[in-house]
Amino acid sequence: MSNVFKALSHPMRREILNLLKEGPKASGDFADAFDVSWPTVTSHLNVLRDADLVTTERQGTSIVYQLNASVLEEAALGLFDLIGKPQSSEIKGRETS
Repeated sequence: MSNVFKALSHPMRREILNLLKEGPKASGDFADAFDVSWPTVTSHLNVLRDADLVTTERQGTSIVYQLNASVLEEAALGLFDLIGKPQSSEIKGRETS
């Protein structure tokens, strides 16, 4: 799980994930979206892939990336467990305040 949080720690990688919410994208699409070198984009995509935050599929000469939402959901649930979830009685108390 630590590699997921490491991958999420960089703003460019979070932006890549935001772009993938719209649907799968070819690797070249990311080069057009950011004003950085191609090796930099590739490096960030590799970190996301290694953390299982994205899946890849080769289509001809392109690699297509797709968001792996289940890993994001697991990370979010892990965070909720760390910070603690309010008990149902605490929620009810807030509603009446």
